[in-house]
Amino acid sequence: DSATAPMEMGPRPSTPQGSPPPHLPTVEDDFQFVLCEGCRQELPNLKLLTCLHTLCLDCLSENKPIGKCPVCRTAIPQANGIPDMDNLLFINLQARLKVYKKISNGSGLSCSRCRSETAALWCSECEEFLCTRCFEDHQWFFKKRNHEARRVEDLCAESAHQFLLDTRKSCNIFCSNPCHANQGHISSIYCNKCEKALCCSCALLDSQHTSFCDIRSETQRRQEELGTMSHELQQKRSGFKATHSVLQDEAAQLEQAQREMRELIRERVEHLVRLIRQEEEELLVLVEKRQEQGRRELARELQHVEGVLRRMEASERLVEKMNLYATEQEVMDMQPFIKKSLEDLQRLQPVAARDQAQPGDFAECRARLQAL
Repeated sequence: DSATAPMEMGPRPSTPQGSPPPHLPTVEDDFQFVLCEGCRQELPNLKLLTCLHTLCLDCLSENKPIGKCPVCRTAIPQANGIPDMDNLLFINLQARLKVYKKISNGSGLSCSRCRSETAALWCSECEEFLCTRCFEDHQWFFKKRNHEARRVEDLCAESAHQFLLDTRKSCNIFCSNPCHANQGHISSIYCNKCEKALCCSCALLDSQHTSFCDIRSETQRRQEELGTMSHELQQKRSGFKATHSVLQDEAAQLEQAQREMRELIRERVEHLVRLIRQEEEELLVLVEKRQEQGRRELARELQHVEGVLRRMEASERLVEKMNLYATEQEVMDMQPFIKKSLEDLQRLQPVAARDQAQPGDFAECRARLQAL
């Protein structure tokens, strides 16, 4: 019966091969989580860090000098910077997604055994494509294991999500005893004391193992334990979200305050520059005014001094000529007038340097410049 039941799933000779549906789901969009979180590449050598981020060996090798997760900056405890734990889930999902892509992207898949016929079925247990003839041999050989095989045309019509759910299988867990594991002893018993999977022989013959349970119960318990912890973390996550929101608000306020202060400084500096330019214009006008005033004063003083010098030259010349050529009558008539003029000249004194109005005295300009 076990051999004939799966045989009913084989394709009939008259049944045509199905073609892939026109619109296939995009695996790259739905399953981005299986990629390396560093380079975003689909690589088989994925490592699971203690912070639960997944990175490939290439990204970890580039990150060795730092020794921290490049995503969240959590320290990597291993000295070489390479975690010991492989992300088996993502690695296996990548392998199964490759099979799905092979099914959905092309027709004419060849049989994994005979290599000559077109594959009509896929055995998820053996992970092989089978033609109709090889499928019959396969079912006869594994008649006691009841392997389930499905039509390739049916798999083409499924989404990647459904394909992964349907092909998920309970992997055989081998005995933790190294000798038995090498001999392929399948384990269905879990020892709660040593926390290891055991085969029936070890469970019966080794008295050190006590408090047994079914391996499926243990895996379910572990799944439930992870689910409970994840639920508790979800509740705790709200607190971190609130803190994150507060920190983001503070960062935004700091950025806003920085922008406002920069704008205020820019406005104040521009205002000061305008004031300084205005003061510059006023000082230049004052300098020009003082310069013009000093120029006029110097011109008047210079004109006065030049007039005095000319009078002195004329008096000296006139006295000299009178001594040479004047008659007594001319001396008697002109001497009082000339004497009075010479007395006026004698009373004139050159203005001392300290008593003169300093031309170009810019004391006021200097004081205003110093205040500025």
